[in-house]
Amino acid sequence: MSMKPLEFDRRYGELDQVISAYSGMPADDEPDRPSEALQAYLRHTWHTRPWALASAEQQIREYARNPPGRLRLSLGEFYPVPDVGLPESTIRDWLFVIADHLKQSIEQGEVPPPSTPRTHWEWHARFPELGQLLGGWFSQDMPDEFPDHDAAVRDYTATTDPQLVARLKGELHELIALALEESDYSLAVAELGMEVDPPQPYSPSGWLAHLTDGLNGFKADYGPGPATS
Repeated sequence: MSMKPLEFDRRYGELDQVISAYSGMPADDEPDRPSEALQAYLRHTWHTRPWALASAEQQIREYARNPPGRLRLSLGEFYPVPDVGLPESTIRDWLFVIADHLKQSIEQGEVPPPSTPRTHWEWHARFPELGQLLGGWFSQDMPDEFPDHDAAVRDYTATTDPQLVARLKGELHELIALALEESDYSLAVAELGMEVDPPQPYSPSGWLAHLTDGLNGFKADYGPGPATS
Protein backbone atom coordinates (compact mmCIF):
# COMPACT_ATOMS: atom_id res chain seq x y z
CA MET A 1 0.00 0.00 0.00
CA SER A 2 1.37 3.41 -0.97
CA MET A 3 2.18 5.77 1.86
CA LYS A 4 -0.40 8.38 2.88
CA PRO A 5 0.64 11.98 2.13
CA LEU A 6 0.78 12.96 5.82
CA GLU A 7 3.03 10.02 6.68
CA PHE A 8 5.22 10.71 3.66
CA ASP A 9 5.75 14.33 4.70
CA ARG A 10 6.55 13.35 8.28
CA ARG A 11 9.19 10.85 7.21
CA TYR A 12 10.51 12.15 3.89
CA GLY A 13 9.09 15.60 3.15
CA GLU A 14 12.25 17.60 3.82
CA LEU A 15 14.49 14.83 2.49
CA ASP A 16 12.61 15.25 -0.79
CA GLN A 17 13.24 19.00 -0.72
CA VAL A 18 16.98 18.44 -0.35
CA ILE A 19 17.15 15.84 -3.10
CA SER A 20 15.10 18.09 -5.42
CA ALA A 21 17.86 20.69 -5.12
CA TYR A 22 20.16 18.25 -6.97
CA SER A 23 18.02 18.18 -10.13
CA GLY A 24 20.41 18.79 -13.02
CA MET A 25 23.31 19.31 -10.60
CA PRO A 26 26.22 17.02 -9.71
CA ALA A 27 26.01 15.21 -6.38
CA ASP A 28 29.69 15.88 -5.71
CA ASP A 29 29.57 16.60 -1.98
CA GLU A 30 32.78 15.90 -0.09
CA PRO A 31 33.23 15.70 3.71
CA ASP A 32 35.03 19.05 3.63
CA ARG A 33 32.96 20.71 0.91
CA PRO A 34 29.21 20.75 0.23
CA SER A 35 28.13 20.63 -3.39
CA GLU A 36 26.73 23.65 -5.22
CA ALA A 37 23.28 22.04 -4.97
CA LEU A 38 23.49 21.63 -1.20
CA GLN A 39 24.83 25.17 -0.81
CA ALA A 40 21.77 26.42 -2.72
CA TYR A 41 19.44 24.45 -0.42
CA LEU A 42 21.23 25.78 2.68
CA ARG A 43 21.23 29.35 1.42
CA HIS A 44 17.53 29.38 0.57
CA THR A 45 16.34 27.41 3.59
CA TRP A 46 18.34 29.36 6.17
CA HIS A 47 16.67 32.57 4.96
CA THR A 48 13.12 31.23 4.54
CA ARG A 49 12.55 28.13 6.71
CA PRO A 50 15.50 27.71 9.09
CA TRP A 51 13.51 25.33 11.32
CA ALA A 52 13.33 22.83 8.42
CA LEU A 53 17.09 22.20 8.46
CA ALA A 54 16.92 19.99 11.55
CA SER A 55 14.12 17.94 9.99
CA ALA A 56 16.20 17.51 6.84
CA GLU A 57 19.22 16.32 8.81
CA GLN A 58 17.14 13.86 10.84
CA GLN A 59 15.22 12.47 7.88
CA ILE A 60 18.32 12.03 5.73
CA ARG A 61 20.32 10.35 8.50
CA GLU A 62 17.44 8.01 9.38
CA TYR A 63 16.98 7.07 5.73
CA ALA A 64 20.70 6.35 5.36
CA ARG A 65 20.67 4.19 8.49
CA ASN A 66 17.66 2.20 7.31
CA PRO A 67 17.74 2.07 3.51
CA PRO A 68 14.67 0.43 1.98
CA GLY A 69 14.76 -2.87 0.17
CA ARG A 70 13.46 -3.32 -3.37
CA LEU A 71 10.17 -4.88 -2.22
CA ARG A 72 9.22 -2.01 0.07
CA LEU A 73 10.18 0.49 -2.61
CA SER A 74 7.96 -1.30 -5.12
CA LEU A 75 5.07 -1.18 -2.63
CA GLY A 76 5.45 2.57 -2.25
CA GLU A 77 6.28 2.32 1.45
CA PHE A 78 9.59 4.16 1.17
CA TYR A 79 10.90 7.23 -0.60
CA PRO A 80 12.78 6.24 -3.78
CA VAL A 81 15.84 8.49 -4.11
CA PRO A 82 15.86 9.80 -7.70
CA ASP A 83 18.85 9.15 -9.91
CA VAL A 84 21.51 11.69 -8.93
CA GLY A 85 24.23 10.19 -11.09
CA LEU A 86 25.89 8.13 -8.36
CA PRO A 87 26.35 4.35 -8.22
CA GLU A 88 23.71 2.76 -6.02
CA SER A 89 26.43 1.40 -3.74
CA THR A 90 27.58 4.93 -2.84
CA ILE A 91 24.16 6.54 -2.16
CA ARG A 92 24.16 5.64 1.53
CA ASP A 93 27.57 7.21 2.21
CA TRP A 94 26.59 10.27 0.17
CA LEU A 95 23.48 10.78 2.30
CA PHE A 96 25.57 10.61 5.48
CA VAL A 97 27.88 13.30 4.04
CA ILE A 98 24.86 15.54 3.36
CA ALA A 99 23.50 14.95 6.87
CA ASP A 100 26.88 15.84 8.38
CA HIS A 101 27.00 19.11 6.42
CA LEU A 102 23.51 19.99 7.60
CA LYS A 103 24.39 19.18 11.20
CA GLN A 104 27.54 21.29 11.06
CA SER A 105 25.67 24.22 9.51
CA ILE A 106 23.03 24.10 12.26
CA GLU A 107 25.33 23.55 15.24
CA GLN A 108 27.83 26.20 14.17
CA GLY A 109 25.21 28.67 12.95
CA GLU A 110 26.78 28.86 9.50
CA VAL A 111 24.18 31.06 7.83
CA PRO A 112 25.11 31.68 4.17
CA PRO A 113 24.93 35.35 3.15
CA PRO A 114 22.10 36.34 0.82
CA SER A 115 23.02 35.82 -2.80
CA THR A 116 21.62 35.74 -6.30
CA PRO A 117 20.28 32.23 -7.03
CA ARG A 118 22.90 29.97 -8.57
CA THR A 119 20.94 26.87 -9.53
CA HIS A 120 17.71 26.12 -11.40
CA TRP A 121 16.15 24.81 -8.19
CA GLU A 122 17.11 27.93 -6.26
CA TRP A 123 15.61 30.28 -8.86
CA HIS A 124 12.27 28.50 -8.61
CA ALA A 125 12.40 28.15 -4.83
CA ARG A 126 13.00 31.88 -4.43
CA PHE A 127 10.65 33.12 -7.17
CA PRO A 128 7.87 30.49 -7.37
CA GLU A 129 5.05 32.71 -8.63
CA LEU A 130 7.22 34.41 -11.23
CA GLY A 131 8.20 30.94 -12.40
CA GLN A 132 4.50 30.10 -12.62
CA LEU A 133 3.83 33.15 -14.80
CA LEU A 134 6.85 32.81 -17.08
CA GLY A 135 6.66 29.05 -17.44
CA GLY A 136 2.88 28.92 -17.82
CA TRP A 137 2.14 32.00 -19.95
CA PHE A 138 5.42 32.64 -21.79
CA SER A 139 6.36 29.23 -23.14
CA GLN A 140 7.23 28.81 -26.81
CA ASP A 141 3.49 28.45 -27.52
CA MET A 142 2.71 31.95 -26.26
CA PRO A 143 2.61 33.59 -29.75
CA ASP A 144 -0.03 31.06 -30.84
CA GLU A 145 -2.18 31.64 -27.76
CA PHE A 146 -2.00 35.42 -27.27
CA PRO A 147 -1.64 38.39 -29.64
CA ASP A 148 1.10 39.95 -27.50
CA HIS A 149 2.83 39.86 -24.11
CA ASP A 150 0.39 42.24 -22.47
CA ALA A 151 -2.52 40.00 -23.46
CA ALA A 152 -0.80 37.05 -21.80
CA VAL A 153 -0.34 39.08 -18.61
CA ARG A 154 -3.99 40.13 -18.68
CA ASP A 155 -5.01 36.49 -18.97
CA TYR A 156 -2.78 35.63 -15.99
CA THR A 157 -4.30 38.35 -13.80
CA ALA A 158 -7.83 37.42 -14.88
CA THR A 159 -7.40 33.75 -13.97
CA THR A 160 -5.13 33.98 -10.91
CA ASP A 161 -6.12 34.63 -7.31
CA PRO A 162 -5.36 38.27 -6.37
CA GLN A 163 -3.23 37.13 -3.45
CA LEU A 164 -0.96 35.26 -5.86
CA VAL A 165 -0.80 38.32 -8.10
CA ALA A 166 0.29 40.29 -5.04
CA ARG A 167 2.97 37.67 -4.36
CA LEU A 168 4.16 38.02 -7.94
CA LYS A 169 4.52 41.79 -7.46
CA GLY A 170 6.74 41.22 -4.45
CA GLU A 171 8.90 38.71 -6.31
CA LEU A 172 9.32 41.11 -9.23
CA HIS A 173 10.39 43.93 -6.90
CA GLU A 174 12.87 41.57 -5.22
CA LEU A 175 14.33 40.41 -8.54
CA ILE A 176 14.71 43.96 -9.86
CA ALA A 177 16.30 45.04 -6.56
CA LEU A 178 19.11 42.52 -7.13
CA ALA A 179 20.48 44.97 -9.74
CA LEU A 180 21.94 42.23 -11.90
CA GLU A 181 23.83 42.56 -15.15
CA GLU A 182 21.58 42.34 -18.21
CA SER A 183 23.00 38.93 -19.10
CA ASP A 184 22.02 37.70 -15.64
CA TYR A 185 18.45 38.94 -16.08
CA SER A 186 18.36 37.00 -19.36
CA LEU A 187 19.51 33.93 -17.45
CA ALA A 188 16.95 34.55 -14.70
CA VAL A 189 13.91 34.67 -16.98
CA ALA A 190 15.16 31.63 -18.89
CA GLU A 191 15.69 29.65 -15.69
CA LEU A 192 12.19 30.63 -14.59
CA GLY A 193 10.65 29.21 -17.75
CA MET A 194 10.36 32.06 -20.27
CA GLU A 195 10.87 30.67 -23.77
CA VAL A 196 10.09 33.79 -25.83
CA ASP A 197 11.95 37.06 -26.14
CA PRO A 198 10.68 40.18 -24.36
CA PRO A 199 8.61 42.46 -26.59
CA GLN A 200 10.41 45.18 -28.51
CA PRO A 201 12.05 47.46 -27.49
CA TYR A 202 12.54 45.98 -24.02
CA SER A 203 15.55 44.18 -22.62
CA PRO A 204 14.75 41.45 -20.06
CA SER A 205 15.25 43.85 -17.13
CA GLY A 206 13.28 46.59 -18.89
CA TRP A 207 10.38 44.24 -19.53
CA LEU A 208 10.38 43.07 -15.91
CA ALA A 209 10.17 46.72 -14.83
CA HIS A 210 7.37 47.30 -17.35
CA LEU A 211 5.57 44.23 -16.05
CA THR A 212 5.93 45.46 -12.48
CA ASP A 213 4.49 48.88 -13.38
CA GLY A 214 1.54 47.22 -15.10
CA LEU A 215 0.78 44.98 -12.15
CA ASN A 216 1.02 47.92 -9.75
CA GLY A 217 -1.91 49.42 -11.64
CA PHE A 218 -3.83 46.13 -11.56
CA LYS A 219 -7.07 46.26 -9.58
CA ALA A 220 -8.72 42.97 -8.66
CA ASP A 221 -12.34 42.54 -9.67
CA TYR A 222 -14.22 41.48 -6.56
CA GLY A 223 -17.64 41.74 -8.19
CA PRO A 224 -20.41 44.20 -7.31
CA GLY A 225 -20.24 45.69 -3.84
CA PRO A 226 -23.03 45.55 -1.30
CA ALA A 227 -26.19 47.41 -2.18
CA THR A 228 -26.63 50.75 -0.46
CA SER A 229 -29.84 52.52 0.25
